[in-house]
Amino acid sequence: MKKYEVYRNIRKRAMIMGLPLSLFALMMVSVIGSLLIIIFSFSLGVIVALLLFNALLFGALAQWAKNPNVFAIQKVFPQTISNKKLSPLSYG
Repeated sequence: MKKYEVYRNIRKRAMIMGLPLSLFALMMVSVIGSLLIIIFSFSLGVIVALLLFNALLFGALAQWAKNPNVFAIQKVFPQTISNKKLSPLSYG
């Protein structure tokens, strides 16, 4: 009988198919858009191109999920917010 391990790291990062939720949502939007394009165009070349595009997108998103530092974005907000005066000058 198969045993399943309890996923206890849900607070760290929820993953679906190896992608974080935001990247998985982006993948699903791409798949649904591709399905709409396939429905309205009956060309074999378009179908193959969209399948290839979705496979490459999934691969790129999976690589990005493994190593997110490749596209490191500088944080906008500071680590701490304080009311401490930054200048020794007194204005009063």
